[in-house]
Formats: sequence, C-alpha cells, structure tokens
Amino acid sequence: MDFTFTEEQQAAVEAAKAVFGGVAPDGVPSPAVTAGAVADDFDRALWARLADADLLSLLLAAEYGGAGLDAIALCLVLREAAKVLARVPLLENSAAAVAVQAYGGEELKTELLARSGRGEIVLTVAANGRTGHDPAELAVTARRDGDAWVLDGVQTAVPWAENADFTVVPAHTGGGQTVLALVPRAHEGVVLGEQISTTGERLGELRLESARITARDVIEADGAWEWLRELLATGTCALALGLGERVLGMTSAYTGKREQFGFPVATFQAVAVQAADRYIDLRAMEATLWQAAWRISTGAGGALPASGDVAVAKIWASEGVRRVVQTAQHLHGGFGADVDYPLHRYHAWAKQLELSLGPAAAHEEALGDLLAAHPLG
Repeated sequence: MDFTFTEEQQAAVEAAKAVFGGVAPDGVPSPAVTAGAVADDFDRALWARLADADLLSLLLAAEYGGAGLDAIALCLVLREAAKVLARVPLLENSAAAVAVQAYGGEELKTELLARSGRGEIVLTVAANGRTGHDPAELAVTARRDGDAWVLDGVQTAVPWAENADFTVVPAHTGGGQTVLALVPRAHEGVVLGEQISTTGERLGELRLESARITARDVIEADGAWEWLRELLATGTCALALGLGERVLGMTSAYTGKREQFGFPVATFQAVAVQAADRYIDLRAMEATLWQAAWRISTGAGGALPASGDVAVAKIWASEGVRRVVQTAQHLHGGFGADVDYPLHRYHAWAKQLELSLGPAAAHEEALGDLLAAHPLG
C-alpha cells in the first residue's frame, strides 16, 4: 500500500501554508473576555486569499473552475487552517459545494458551484439538529407542494449562518426520505436567532416556518445527506488534528524554555511521559483520519461501511484533542490561562470540535450499531 500523498495534494498543502502563514490566532477579541460574539463576520480578507489561491474550489470539477481533488486534499488544507484558528467556513462551504456537485441537478450546479469556488457566495450546513444530540435530518420536515417543498422545524448551532448566503438543511419527508434543501439566508419563513459558540463565534438557530423552497434547490438523491455528514465529520477530525499538533508544539517550546531547579521542565520524566502520551494520541488521530478520508474519497469497500471508519476517526479526534489541550494547560501552569497568550483560545476551539457532529460517546454508539449489523469474521 502507498501511504504517500500525491503531488497535487502536496501542492494544496503548500498553498495552504502560504495563505495561513500570516494569520494570527488572536486576531479577534478573546472569547474569555467578550460578552457576545468575538466578531460580526468571518475573516473576509482571508476568505479572499483562499479564493485567489484556488483553495475554495479544491474539490470542484474543472468545468466549475476547480482542481478536481478529493476529501484527502481538503483534510490536508483544513489541518493547516486549524493550526492558526482560521475563522472561515472552509469546511462547510467545501462540503456543501461538493455535495451539490455529486447529487444536485444541473441547473443548481451551474448556478452555485463556480461562484462558490470563487468565494462570491458562501454555503454552510445545518448538521446539529434541534438539540445538538438528535439526528439533524429529524429536526425539519419537508413536504412537496406543487413545484416547491415546504419546510418546518428548527436547526440549532448552524455555523456561520448569519453570514452564509445559503444553508444546506437536511429534512425528512413523510415517506422516510431525507432531502437536502438549500435555504437562502433572507427568505420568507426563515428566522435566524443568534447563538454563541464556545469559540466565541456566531452560530445561528435556524427556524423554518412554512418556508417554500423551489424544487430546483432541493436535492432528493438517496444517500446525499449521509455522504455529506460523513465528509463534515471527517473534516472536523482534520481540524482537531491540526489544532492538536499546534498545541503540542506550543507545549514543547514552552517546557523547553521554562526552568525549575535550574533545568528545563521538558527534561523531567513526568513531563516527558505526558507529552509522549499526547504525541501517541495525535498519531492515532492522524491514522484514523486518513483511513476515513480515503474511504470517502475512493468508495473502497471494507468490513464495515465507510461510516464505521468515520466513527472511529471521530472517537479518536474527540478524545484525543481533549487530552492534548488538557495536558497543554497543565504543563503550561498558570501561563496557559493568560488571556494574552493564545493557548486558552485553542482550548475553547478544541472543546467545540470535540462536541461538533457528536462527541465520542455518540460515535461509539453508532459504531456499536454497525458492528451488530455487520458481524466481523
């Protein structure tokens, strides 16, 4: 087996490093000292640079101005984004666009994809359901009414909802089917309420009150929502990995300079053992991430469906990133809680990523169900 990345994937990483290289993780007020949102919008200047570097169209086909790469390439870029806490809807926009490309109608693809790849419009996804714990597709109902669909329900904690032009909303029909509706931000029957994430970013509570969405803007293909949800979960794992790697690097630099009894604390066995344990966590997070991304990208078969690999990756990402930031806080001492030092921001982002699209326990339950349905051996 060849575990090396392709030249195109490596080129995407280099482009991402160039774009994210000048981004400061503390470029907005600290969520620890801010009553409301840390900013009214995402980083539009960074968004424009991502568009200029063709990183917003990474997964799109050439006919829409894209590079035609896969989920592995996207995860490589997301990994770099998380290292600087990049405040952009890169995961949501990319995942929504490629879902439209894979499952949407020709008119919808022509209308949205090229503009999305150029950064002219922004897409996001409502994937948290009504409470953050129930399946997102059960939070909204969809019924056909002539040449439109009528949506009713509530989706909570929608990332970047206040700033995105369209939100992809999963909804269930009376026949048990799940459809994906592209809901405009300003639309009759659409009400947005502000919520604040652990990171201090604005989220949206999306209320749909008999909102009529034209049939053209609704994706009815079987499996579309399941595929999109798996891509979002895998991308979240990539963000957790990049964040964890940066935090462990910060911890290594700090403990290498901080002295006690005349020696750097990094030379103490207790410190070295904790850092080594977290390094092992990161390598496990990395291995399970690439397994999940590879299954999604290639459609390769396995003992379990691809959702099993995604569940394993999210279990490791959720547990691993939590342990990494907790150890980092411990080894930094009181300095780690200083709001003038960025570690506390990484801790807040890690907690958000840990719970996004389900904590480890939720994915352990899903994995158990899969193992029961697909006995190994």
